[in-house]
Amino acid sequence: MSALPDRVAVIGGGRMGSGIAHAFLMAGAEVVVVERDASAAAEARDRILANVEGSVRRGAAAPDPERLLVTVTWEALNGAGFAIEAVPELVGLKREALRRAEDLLPVDAVLATNTSSLSIDVLAEGLERPGAFLGMHFFNPVPASTLVELVTGSATAPSAAEDAARWVGALGKTAITVRDSPGFASSRLGVLLGLEAIRMVEEGVATPEAIDTAMTLGYKHPVGPLRLTDMVGLDVRLDIAEYLARELGPRFEPPELLRRMVAEGMLGQKSGNGFYDWTRDSPTAPERR
Repeated sequence: MSALPDRVAVIGGGRMGSGIAHAFLMAGAEVVVVERDASAAAEARDRILANVEGSVRRGAAAPDPERLLVTVTWEALNGAGFAIEAVPELVGLKREALRRAEDLLPVDAVLATNTSSLSIDVLAEGLERPGAFLGMHFFNPVPASTLVELVTGSATAPSAAEDAARWVGALGKTAITVRDSPGFASSRLGVLLGLEAIRMVEEGVATPEAIDTAMTLGYKHPVGPLRLTDMVGLDVRLDIAEYLARELGPRFEPPELLRRMVAEGMLGQKSGNGFYDWTRDSPTAPERR
């Protein structure tokens, strides 16, 4: 049995989808990325190839670019042994993508979602083969992160989880397996830390760089919670916090500062401004609020 499926499909070529595609391409798989339109497909292809170029500069073997297909044609999923959905964190959008993918995949293919918090059982509603479905939560940035959180739903077959864990190992990453629960393990802890850091800024306890330095130097976190919030996207963090507040209670209620920044379009790295000013040469230079 080969370590990876010969053909891997990624639905959505944004930051996370491109990173996942890059990881499988570098590991030797043929990769298909399906995007919503030609413009998004072109951007996704450029993003993936830029990531590949960076990996090659750091000493990795160059993959065959012919093994990458970025397309708007869903029928390209035909023949894929594994497909992962990486569209925005909206239940309806994800369900639609997953059902459409299932209709095109071989009956023995594994289907996954890259959600960081949404219920696997909820997303599985309407699937004809929920046993072949699970969560496969990659972390941002995918090329540098060595963790993948596997989330098993109530119907996930052990064989699907075993396949996913083997593929994670073939990517040179480590898998942990958790059961379906709001926020899983990583988002539940990570979001709570990020929200408290935002409250500290809101209350004037310390600057963003001071809080982040406390966690990187004092607790050996590789990235501080506020810089990480900028990298993930303040809008994404707000959506997840609101979902967890509904499911788990008021300890996940988003701070007003987070709501205000999102309303003002301060979304972090992708907008150029968040808790840090990403338009400068050094993204660690904080914006003075």
